[in-house]
Order: sequence, then structure tokens, then C-alpha cells
Amino acid sequence: MANTYSQLYLHLIFAVEGRRSLLLKPHRAEVEKYMVGITNSLNCRCMQIFCMPDHCHLLISIHPDISTSRFVQQLKASSSAFINKQEWQKRKFNWQSGFGAFSYSKSQVPQVVRHIQNQEEHHKKPDFIEEYKAFLDKYEVSYDEKYIFSSNS
Repeated sequence: MANTYSQLYLHLIFAVEGRRSLLLKPHRAEVEKYMVGITNSLNCRCMQIFCMPDHCHLLISIHPDISTSRFVQQLKASSSAFINKQEWQKRKFNWQSGFGAFSYSKSQVPQVVRHIQNQEEHHKKPDFIEEYKAFLDKYEVSYDEKYIFSSNS
């Protein structure tokens, strides 16, 4: 798109289907590297990523040619296929439907990067759902409890 300029920083959060702990530490770096490659292929830039065993955080600068929903859909589909191809586990890997997307200004980027880098330490206290609800509350996003990432789906 000629003459279109933007700088949109998004913190994306999404869970493993059923919030199962399937993103094992020995494979985390490989999954993250693959997801960064997908992000780059979509003309976006990954500024920080960290995959916990049951969910993933990314801070991206998204290109104006792609919607947030389309980006997440392509990232999840490609990374699921990659993980399944590796045959790291007996059951099929899937991401849970849905995601959280939170926007930030340039001045907030270092704080978000630190938050994502410190996921292992951060999750020693609040669990994923508590953290996710805190984001929704902080940004005044209306939600229905029955649609929050479920461990049963």
C-alpha cells in the first residue's frame, strides 16, 4: 500500500487447546523461532515472544496490510502444523480458538518486552487465566466468563 504508514504495537496472548501443557521446554526455542519466521513472512515484526507450556505471548509490530485476526489465524495454523509435524507428542497439537490483543504506544514497548521475557517468573504467582482476566479488566474489555479460555475445550 503506497503512502500508508503505521506503527501498531500489539501484545497477543493465546492458549493451547484445553490449556494443556504441551509446549515443552526442550522445544520452546524451536517453536518460538518458527513463529518469528511466520511473523516475518507476514510482513510483521516480532519484538518479543515467550511460549509457556500452556499459552504464548508475542509483542509484534503489525503491518497495515493484515488484520489482527488474520495474522493470528495464520500464525496459529502454521505453528500447529509445524508442531504436529515434529511429532513431539502422541496427541494432536492445536491452539484454542480465540486470542487477546492489546495495543501499546512506543513508550510502553520496553515494559511489555520485560513482561513477556519474565513469563516463567511471573507465572509462579498468578495462573494464566488470572493474568488474562487482569489484562481484560485493565483495558476495560467486556467478557463473558464462559468464553474465557477453558481447560475443558
